Amino acid sequence: MIRLYKDSREFLYLSNPTEEPQLVTPEPEVLENEVDPNLGLSKALDTYRKLIEKNTDNPTEPLTDKEQAKLENRIKEIEEREVVEKIEEHEAVEIPCEKGKITIGPPTLTRFEQARIMGARALQLSLGAPPFITIPKDARISLDISMEELEKKVIPITIRRVLPNGDYQNIPIDYFL
Repeated sequence: MIRLYKDSREFLYLSNPTEEPQLVTPEPEVLENEVDPNLGLSKALDTYRKLIEKNTDNPTEPLTDKEQAKLENRIKEIEEREVVEKIEEHEAVEIPCEKGKITIGPPTLTRFEQARIMGARALQLSLGAPPFITIPKDARISLDISMEELEKKVIPITIRRVLPNGDYQNIPIDYFL
C-alpha cells in the first residue's frame, strides 16, 4: 500500500509542472423552444380529443363532420375558461342549526365522531369525573359507561363539522338521530 502511494507521488512529480490543471465546465444548454404556459392544458385537451375519437360506436371509422365540429366547439369552450390561480381569502362563518336541521354531513354521528366522543368521555370517567347516568351492573370499564351515556345522549357535547372553505356548523348531540 505504501509502495503504491510512493509510486503515485513520483508519477505526479514527474508530470509536466508547467501545465496548469484546467477545470472543464459544461456549457449550459440553451432551450430554443419557449415554455408554453398552458402546456398542461394542451396535453389534457389532446388526451380528451383522442378519447372522444376512440369512443365512437365504430372505432375504425373517423368522426363525422357534425361530431368533429361538436368536439372542436367543446375544446374551444374548455380553452376559453378562466383559470383561477389565486384563491380569495375567506373568513370562516358559522352555519347556524335551524330547527334541529343538520346541513353539513350525515344526520347521524359518524363512526369517527362516536369513537372520539366515547374515548374522551371514558378518559374523563377514568380520571374521576362523575357519570351522567347510573352505572349499569354489566359495566366493567369506563368505556362501557361512556357508550351507555352516548346511547342515551346525555353527554353535554357539541360536534363541529367543518367544510373545506372553513365554514363550520356546531351541532349539539341531541340533534343526531
